[in-house]
Amino acid sequence: MMESAGEVGPRRRRWSWAVGALIAVLLATAATSRNSPKSPLFGITNKLCPCTGSRKYTGIVEDCCCEYETVDALNKEVLHPILQELVTTPFFRYFRVKLWCDCPFWPDDGMCRLRDCSVCECPESEFPEPFKKPFHGLSADDLKCQEGKPQATVDRTLDTKVFRGWIEVDNPWTYDDETDNAEMTYVNLQLNPERYTGYAGPSARRIWEAIYAENCPKDPSGEFCQEKRVLYKLISGLHSSISIHIASDYLLDETDNLWGENLELLYDRVLRHPERVRNLYFTFLFVLRAVTKAADYLEQAEYNTGNMEEDLKTQSLVRQLVYNPQLQIVCPLPFDEAKLWQGESGPELKQQIQRQFRNISALMDCVGCEKCRLWGKLQVLGLGTALKILFSVDNDNLINQQLQLHRNEVIALANLLNRLSESVKFVHEKGPYVERIMEKKISSYTSKSS
Repeated sequence: MMESAGEVGPRRRRWSWAVGALIAVLLATAATSRNSPKSPLFGITNKLCPCTGSRKYTGIVEDCCCEYETVDALNKEVLHPILQELVTTPFFRYFRVKLWCDCPFWPDDGMCRLRDCSVCECPESEFPEPFKKPFHGLSADDLKCQEGKPQATVDRTLDTKVFRGWIEVDNPWTYDDETDNAEMTYVNLQLNPERYTGYAGPSARRIWEAIYAENCPKDPSGEFCQEKRVLYKLISGLHSSISIHIASDYLLDETDNLWGENLELLYDRVLRHPERVRNLYFTFLFVLRAVTKAADYLEQAEYNTGNMEEDLKTQSLVRQLVYNPQLQIVCPLPFDEAKLWQGESGPELKQQIQRQFRNISALMDCVGCEKCRLWGKLQVLGLGTALKILFSVDNDNLINQQLQLHRNEVIALANLLNRLSESVKFVHEKGPYVERIMEKKISSYTSKSS
């Protein structure tokens, strides 16, 4: 039906007004957006959360290049789901370890009172067939390195030729000889979770006291130089993560075999010490940086277990982790290793800290609990692998060396990153609640006592 001329005029004017109002709103929105933070991709922001008052840890993680808010969001939405799936694959599930060695520092007097202290070793028929084959190292002609004078800064890049097959290679940062097959056994990590074992008392305390007192010394002034501060924070962050896993999977009632969360232990060992939480985040970002720096190597590596479907899945998960677009946008450089080893004393200082870390790895043979020793060795090897990737210059200061990793090092690195990811997520989600509960208990106890 045709509209009359008298109806068209007012309706046209109403449409003109509506269009004009819409244009005005769009212009106002555009002007506002120019003065406000850009909407981040994938819902993750590298800006401060508008409700910073509700967070205890905000801003840049000390000595790193990312913010706490970014790390929490990135870990929860991206990294943690990938890592949780990755470590269950056949390649990353089996870790080769020498469980029983003499302590090089003192007689072993540690005692475990729980059956959960023991490790269930894999029968030879269980772990992947390719793992049983001997490693073949590269010939001397293939292990070429370019000689030159030490440079003032650390080269952040790695050789793009990258992976040339799994080889036998020792890690200069760790005590165990990964090329020594004697008394090595494979362990299924999924059957031997890191949890409370009952290992405690003087023997357990002596391990940590030796690590901190003998291998993380302070300068006479009482202050750390930057490189020693990094070592201290790595050990402290690892210590925090171990404590978190013990508290999150604790034997609450031995009679009924009841397991659960020991929130009081979590608060006492970690949450009431803010520097321990900060060091946990630092260690997580440090290891994450090592993984991203070795991205080409890890992406091209052979994750062969004889199960083609699982191996393709593993390759895909590794690629998702090391080339993740969200990570590259919001936290492209988790830690800047180029800031270390500056000045004339740099090479000497690196060798000193390398020796100290080797001592720390040797102390794992003094742990009196078998399962604690397993996870201690794995995570210290993971940290040593991260150090090797970030500072891959040998004792003779040869630069631009080809990165070479042992299969076991890669397995340790991925599992360590997963453990740290779990700890960061647990602290972020449970920390505020636990602190409120414990502070109320302490306040109530104090008021009753007075």
